[in-house]
Amino acid sequence: MPGCIKSLRSESVIPAEVVNPAPSSAAGHRRLLRWLAGAILLAAIVLGIIAEVAMHRAIPILKGRIIETLSARFNSKVELDTLDVSIVKGLAVSGGGLRIFAPDDIVAAGATNPIIAVREFSFHAPLRDLFLRPIHIGTVDVDGLEIHIPPRQARIAGPPTQRRSGKIEIHVDHFLCEHSDLFIDNGNPEKEPKHFALERIELWEIGADAPWRYDATLINAIPRGDIHATGTFGPWITESPGDSSLAGHYTFDHADLNTIKGIGGMLSSVGDLRGQLNHIDVTGTTQTPDFSLDSANQPMPLATSFRAVVDGTTGDTYLNAVDAKLRNTRILCTGSVVNIRRKGHVVDLDVQIPGGSLQDLLGLAIKTRPVYLTASISTRAKLHIRPGPESVTQKLTVSGNFALQQVHFTNPQVQDKVDGLSLRAQGRPAEAKPGAPDVVSQMTGTFNLSGGKITFDKLDYTLPGADVHLTGVYSLNGEQFDFHGKVRTEAEVSHMVSSWWKQLLLKPVDRYFRKDGAGTEVPIRISGTNNEPKFGLDFGHDHDAKKP
Repeated sequence: MPGCIKSLRSESVIPAEVVNPAPSSAAGHRRLLRWLAGAILLAAIVLGIIAEVAMHRAIPILKGRIIETLSARFNSKVELDTLDVSIVKGLAVSGGGLRIFAPDDIVAAGATNPIIAVREFSFHAPLRDLFLRPIHIGTVDVDGLEIHIPPRQARIAGPPTQRRSGKIEIHVDHFLCEHSDLFIDNGNPEKEPKHFALERIELWEIGADAPWRYDATLINAIPRGDIHATGTFGPWITESPGDSSLAGHYTFDHADLNTIKGIGGMLSSVGDLRGQLNHIDVTGTTQTPDFSLDSANQPMPLATSFRAVVDGTTGDTYLNAVDAKLRNTRILCTGSVVNIRRKGHVVDLDVQIPGGSLQDLLGLAIKTRPVYLTASISTRAKLHIRPGPESVTQKLTVSGNFALQQVHFTNPQVQDKVDGLSLRAQGRPAEAKPGAPDVVSQMTGTFNLSGGKITFDKLDYTLPGADVHLTGVYSLNGEQFDFHGKVRTEAEVSHMVSSWWKQLLLKPVDRYFRKDGAGTEVPIRISGTNNEPKFGLDFGHDHDAKKP
């Protein structure tokens, strides 16, 4: 038995390296693991290279799918010059020369240029997002975008075209575009296509049938300034882009009014907009602390609030209500600003001043300082600015009627003559001396402002004891002052002189100047300049003749 036990022990001995592994065996395991990791990495690299090669070979197929998808989305012809795809670090796509043309019916009507052209684009997406439907892309970067919106008239009338479905559904989370241009053709040969230089556009959540959030910065041409707008746009209506919805908030900063010949100042504006591209309802306010006209170069604060409708396809603006304040004078306006091809804009406004300061208006328009007349004013007028390269003050015409209260002439010589006339007309000639108390007077009339001159077809001036009826012209630079008319007084001629012997001598002629209930009616003329007016009788002028 002991021998057998010894034999069994000798035959079943466990190797020592198994019971107590040697250090060299652990190192071998580590070498094995490293070898396996390297092999896997090498395989991954090889597979990546194979996939990359396969992807490059598949680019023509992918390019065709992209063109087909865009063609289906826009129902039009699409061209793509270059496309490069890599999957080394996710899906990376870049390309250039993308052109999307107008739908077939618009092309048939003559709109042959691309409606969208992209110089360069690129985007990156995780590979896992390729298996989502629709495919999600994080950010698309675009440089050199041009959008040409054809006119509504270019579309051939007929039933809506059935939209096809593309091979790829894509949802873009973020779209970033630098240096783009938007051109809107209105189809009217009398109107220039509108051009907007867009410095930067960001869009979010771009899908086929939902509004896109946007953040846009653009440079306005006239007046030149920076516009920043945020809001929603779309969905894009390919067949009629002008009907695409638009909403948002804007700020317009550093708008240099000096880019409009004849106007000066720096304007800022904020507001909200809502509607569609061809009919945008806009409400907002403007502030111009240094508004001026070149006829006077006298800066004044101007603030407005407004409601307007803007046709984004033509640039035409229709002012439903403008409530402005020029220094201390409130001005209400309605009207339009219409674009004329190769000429500029035509401005037509209905203007009302319910009660304001005449010196504010004269100070804005006339160089003479101080202004020749102060008064409170109410007026209704029509303002027209024709297109052309001239200064606004040369293109401007204003016609209407007015009423002035508390009239006062700033030239002491003129005011003394007015005060003296009033006292003599009341039969108080002894009081008609320089320095007499100013009389309270009022003035009404009709006028036409054009070419730097104000023509008064009717000017009625009422003061205690007298009525003055004039017609004439006054230049905005104060160099022309020419009025003709008549004066009707309560007192007779003999009662308008203080000396008893002059009264006696004039008594026989009273009956020759007495007319239609007036004690005296005589023709007068006021001429010269604002600084040196001349007053005199004007018997050689037919004041009852009808003016042309």
